[in-house]
Amino acid sequence: MNEEIILAITADLKISVAQVKSTLALLEEGNTVPFIARYRKEATHGLDEEQILAIEKQYTYQVKLAERKENVLKLIGEQGKLTDEIKKSVAECTKLSQVDDIYRPYAQKKKTRAAVAIKNGLQPLADWMLSVPETGDLNTEAEKYLSETVKTLEDAIQGAEDIIAETVSDNAKLRWSFKDTLLKAGVLVTKKKKDAEDENKVYEMYYDRSEKISSLADHRIMAIDRAEKEKVITVTFTFDEEGLIKQAYDTLMHGRTGICDAQIHTAVDDGCQRLLFPAVEREIRSDLSERAQGKSIEVFSMNLEKLLLQPPLKGRVVLGFDPAFRTGCKLAVLDATGKMLKIAKIFPTKPNEDLEGSRKTMLDLISKYHVEIIAIGNGTASRESEEFVSNLINENHLNVSYAIVSEAGASVYSAGDIARKEFPDLHVEERSAVSIGRRLLDPLAELIKIDPKSIGVGQYQHDLPEKQLTERLDEVVMKAVNRTGADLNTASPELLMHISGLNSATASEIVNYRNENGRFSNRKQLLKVKKLGPKAFTQCAGFLRIVNGDEPLDETSIHPESYDAAKKLMAACGITKLGQSDALFTDEKTKDLGLDAYTLKDIEEAIRQPLRDYRDQFQGALLKSDVRDIKDLHVGETLMGTVRNVVDFGAFVDIGLHEDGLVHISHMSMKRISHPSESVAVGDIVKVWIYGIDEAKNRVQLSLIDPSLIAQRDASFRANHSNSKHRPSKPVQQLKPKPTMEDATARLMERFGSKH
Repeated sequence: MNEEIILAITADLKISVAQVKSTLALLEEGNTVPFIARYRKEATHGLDEEQILAIEKQYTYQVKLAERKENVLKLIGEQGKLTDEIKKSVAECTKLSQVDDIYRPYAQKKKTRAAVAIKNGLQPLADWMLSVPETGDLNTEAEKYLSETVKTLEDAIQGAEDIIAETVSDNAKLRWSFKDTLLKAGVLVTKKKKDAEDENKVYEMYYDRSEKISSLADHRIMAIDRAEKEKVITVTFTFDEEGLIKQAYDTLMHGRTGICDAQIHTAVDDGCQRLLFPAVEREIRSDLSERAQGKSIEVFSMNLEKLLLQPPLKGRVVLGFDPAFRTGCKLAVLDATGKMLKIAKIFPTKPNEDLEGSRKTMLDLISKYHVEIIAIGNGTASRESEEFVSNLINENHLNVSYAIVSEAGASVYSAGDIARKEFPDLHVEERSAVSIGRRLLDPLAELIKIDPKSIGVGQYQHDLPEKQLTERLDEVVMKAVNRTGADLNTASPELLMHISGLNSATASEIVNYRNENGRFSNRKQLLKVKKLGPKAFTQCAGFLRIVNGDEPLDETSIHPESYDAAKKLMAACGITKLGQSDALFTDEKTKDLGLDAYTLKDIEEAIRQPLRDYRDQFQGALLKSDVRDIKDLHVGETLMGTVRNVVDFGAFVDIGLHEDGLVHISHMSMKRISHPSESVAVGDIVKVWIYGIDEAKNRVQLSLIDPSLIAQRDASFRANHSNSKHRPSKPVQQLKPKPTMEDATARLMERFGSKH
């Protein structure tokens, strides 16, 4: 292990050297992130999955950085140009891009104007000019370099100026200084293109906008990138060009003057305008986009994790309801385990409206199968289907509730190989109804079958780099699945393949073993599964539960390697069976068991609550029996709703209307928050106040703050602001005309952020 790299990681992540070294050693041994996080806490001192992943990524990056530094120093050395100053500059680099900037002057150039001039033998002329001669004649000097390729004095001088211009552009410290200046004081300007097509005014807020680069929000960067890509707007930077050109000249001349000042001025100006400014602008745009994309990926992953970890509605008979207009609504009755019992179709909506027949079918299904909850998909015809179901429940006084379930990705799943294999005799829409119902029964087990990118809880996901998004979402799935664990006798191959130590091949072999030999009665039987060796067993065993098996501890999260210790602990504390919530674990009884504090605590919790589901700590689905119409709503009214999506500027909340209401970040807290995730998460059930209604656009603006307190909060903000010495800078230019934030964000999210 490289000690310098380890020290860099500890400084960045603010953890100890011992934690980093232990984690890297465990990873090098082939241990998985979930296994290390849960069963090697004593070695890492309690690091969680995200911290372990961060160590792994940081170490990989730092190794690449060290290798690149070594390679660059070698390449420069081979040219005989390596100096102590270059060595020091390279050693101080913390990013790959910085190392590349230092190497730029020594890299073999493509066919640039300077490269052509150097090939034509004009480097000595440029060096002579840069030596700032106080006497002599430029034309006389240039005449020495005339040749078949350099025919005139003007050609010679121009070639030398091209070399000087590239020298300016290749100066790493100058490039870094310019970039820093633009980031602090530069302004990004967007203008609508003359012949741009933006019929729905999706990008109206960017038709004529100026904003300091330093204050650009990530979601606005994503919108600007998309608008530019669609050729709706142009994007430019404004900054003190003259000041930076003077800085470049002073850097080159160091206060000297000579007979070539005019030519050097020309070359520096050209180097800045033609090469350096565009390069720095491109780099800043790239950095901004990368930052915004990274933030969007994190928002997506955060929302996905919350969605996957929604609590299951255990032990309920559910009717999955896939809404539609022309083709009818598909129904699927599922038992408490998710087994499909019955498929049906009704036409409660236009154009084939059959209310009487639809009511009869629904009532028959509810009565025959003792349906307790109806899961309604939130796609096309959802609002009309919800009204039908609500009326049915209230008119017939049914002891039934319903919930609106996100059906994002349901069609992708239904048409995929997994669904075809599971339900070969069902139509796509019927499979979708099953999926919608199962998402209420066990969200994780069902959503795991769908490509995470199709679940639709992000922002601008189609503009995100595919590889990074996939890797990050896979990490989230891994974390969610292993924190929850899986029932070894009922889990699907799709769920099992995400368990620590398993893959698609070993997951399939586990299912094959079940099919051939019946249910697993103990965890040790995993060692009989094909392709699953001792190493994989160690990694996966603790995450796979067996209920009512031969070994009671198999139904807990206690790892088999700790069974002896767990039994000794139970004996020492007089515990005869699992699930004794009042069990007392005193220091006197546990001190001689040889258990570290982390393992001891985990074993104690597992003994008290052997079947505890990690997801039970979160809020479940909002069950309803009535429907709302926007015409019945009033400003100031309070409602309960479900958070469907969290984005940089707010959250979309389902309050029972066709379109989700928006809670802007400014209406989320009595305190200033930097991101909506500080207040809400996907799946949260929240109390909201209505503060704006637009019936024409079917939009409702919501608040998490009691309207009576908003004025008090704002007055406090103003008072604090007036007393602050650090006042935020004013916007460089207001929008003309200025659409409301709610209008702008709603238009953008309607188009690029899925339904939400």
